[in-house]
Amino acid sequence: MEKYPVIDMIKTGQNIKCIMKMKDISVKDIQSFLGLSSPQSIYHWLNGKNLPTVDNLYALSELFMMPIDRLICGSRGYQRDRNDVAYQRLLAYYQRLSVLMSNKEVD
Repeated sequence: MEKYPVIDMIKTGQNIKCIMKMKDISVKDIQSFLGLSSPQSIYHWLNGKNLPTVDNLYALSELFMMPIDRLICGSRGYQRDRNDVAYQRLLAYYQRLSVLMSNKEVD
């Protein structure tokens, strides 16, 4: 019997943390944007203890300007064809962006 796909809370937290760093968004920025009284729940997401609620994921996708699916890391069975032209372009863009971001941190 095949297992249905699940969300990996730890990887999702790491992914959100990476996106925050890439977009220069702080925990305080997220707290303010979501109108949370305490940043504790955000730290729980980042540490993989909890996942954001669906409404918070929806709001984060707006703040980060990316689809919800890009925020979540899970165990889906499909993988992108690495020979796909769109994938190759996205990978090249990401690699260039990573170099630019690492140079920015040095400045």
